[in-house]
Amino acid sequence: MAVIAAHISGVVWKIECAIGDEVDVGDTLAVLESMKMEMPVETDEPGQVKEILCAEGDKVDEGDALIILE
Repeated sequence: MAVIAAHISGVVWKIECAIGDEVDVGDTLAVLESMKMEMPVETDEPGQVKEILCAEGDKVDEGDALIILE
């Protein structure tokens, strides 16, 4: 199991995966907006999306869990 966390504080601008999706290293799972810049959240492990813990428009802090892979 891997937890994909926010690397910056900001707003979840877009979620680019769905539960059950197979993802590979480097895939963008979500996009955060901070200071009018879009920052991709990429995975550093392959796996399957088990849970999405955020929604578009949510405010998140650095280190918050966003997505769980199994």
